[in-house]
Amino acid sequence: MSATILRLHPDDNIIVALKDLPKGSSLLVGGQRLRLADAIPIKHKFALHDFKRGEAVFMYGLLVGKSTQPIRKGALISVENVEHSTGKYRGRTKEMKWQAPDVAKWKDSVFWGYHRPDGSVGTANYWLVIPLVFCENRNIIVLREALQDALGYGTNKEFEVDTQALIRQYLEGADEVGLQKTKIIRTAQEIQKNRVFPNIDGIKFLTHEGGCGGTREDSENLCRLLAGHIANPNVAGATILSLGCQHAQASILLKMIQNQHPDCGKPLHILTQQESLSERAFIEEAVKKTFFGLMQANKITRKPAPLNKLVIGLECGGSDGFSGISANPAVGYASDLVVALGGTTILSEFPELHGVEQELINRCVADELAEKFVRLMDAYSKRAEAVGSGFKNNPSPGNIEDGLITDAMKSAGAARKGGTAPVTDVLDYTEKAGKPGLALLCTPGNDVESTTGLAASGATIILFTTGLGTPTGNPIAPVIKVSTNNQLHQKMADIIDLNAGTIITGEDTIESKGIELLEYIIQVASGKAKPHAVRLGQDDFIPWKRGVSL
Repeated sequence: MSATILRLHPDDNIIVALKDLPKGSSLLVGGQRLRLADAIPIKHKFALHDFKRGEAVFMYGLLVGKSTQPIRKGALISVENVEHSTGKYRGRTKEMKWQAPDVAKWKDSVFWGYHRPDGSVGTANYWLVIPLVFCENRNIIVLREALQDALGYGTNKEFEVDTQALIRQYLEGADEVGLQKTKIIRTAQEIQKNRVFPNIDGIKFLTHEGGCGGTREDSENLCRLLAGHIANPNVAGATILSLGCQHAQASILLKMIQNQHPDCGKPLHILTQQESLSERAFIEEAVKKTFFGLMQANKITRKPAPLNKLVIGLECGGSDGFSGISANPAVGYASDLVVALGGTTILSEFPELHGVEQELINRCVADELAEKFVRLMDAYSKRAEAVGSGFKNNPSPGNIEDGLITDAMKSAGAARKGGTAPVTDVLDYTEKAGKPGLALLCTPGNDVESTTGLAASGATIILFTTGLGTPTGNPIAPVIKVSTNNQLHQKMADIIDLNAGTIITGEDTIESKGIELLEYIIQVASGKAKPHAVRLGQDDFIPWKRGVSL
């Protein structure tokens, strides 16, 4: 790209600054000479012509706002002079025609994954330990303390200190000279080799604040969410702790698994504390059952699988004015490659699809899918408005500061993560993604609530773009972080896996970065590369209660 400004679509009447532009700068835009009336910070926009009050503002060729006062040509577009506005949407207005990208290069490629009884293939092999109600959170923590380090699954450290080695030498009579020679630092490679179950990537202990005390609907939704996590191809089985009297009963969870994932076929150990003789006996039984489950799960090894077994979640967080120009379209191209190979991708965050509804409706392959998308979107919007909020309030202070001043502007860029492929499925929260192609999943814009929903719907890897830096991950689906700009990549290299800022500065194209992403996905799916979110143990898990969360 390597330019000073960018007009994203011929119909756009605002222009993006790719660098800080001083007031008075003379620029050539579409054959006309323009002088800036204001200083334009990098990532922000300026007016291409004089605006009257109430005039439509277009970006990406879409309505993203309207002027609230007259705006001079070359003036800064801001929350002071533009407010959120979107176009109306209805049923499909045209047929979808898609030119799939050339994927001949990967036609015979495979990734090395874990094959499950239902035919799905995981990119990791985890055992879950989960509570049905918040009352069991303490016991989950006790189990974590008992199992995680002992079995070699402590937080993914670069090294650990083996103080026990010093203690052993001391008790055997070693003096200071002998103790000085004792090796007490173990590297990450040594820690990995010392795992009791080498074919298991980790034990994930999930805690939450639900299961009782709220509505029955909340508890059933929680059971549905947990069922999706248990059925996720990255999970080998689970230990489930129940108090016994809560709304979220084990019978409801088992029913959800049977109804939504009938071929799951994974070992489950369900323990009820109120049926146990004591807390000590309860914990002892839970440790032993988990150990037995790990013994069984360790028998599963990685085997080759075609790329059409990939299920990729698409997420963004901490977005900036470059998100829709660099990282999101690069992820969108990677999504198109996966779809062209017969795989599945899932685009989440309905509040960040507000304003691009008609485009997505027209991409639906069937009227019933378009109707379901409209129904879910309308219901979500009405819930938000009923409590005095609305999608227009979605942009965060960080979004606005970095150039995303309306929800429609944010959405127009966020939707580019979904590429250009046809929409083959529309999913409500926790519904399983079971068809090849691009699926739309109803989740909040809240990063962790959304990634939690993506994992419940079967995502085995999540691509997560960020312009401001978002240090989150997911317990069971490896999260690949993609930065939108070079500065973020340099500042937060410890959380960023790939940098799409090179698209802005001209070293890469959207297509070349999308190809790089696909190659990295294959490495992660095969266990040959570990994203920073996995390395740092960022196991963020927040169920959505279906209330208003933007």
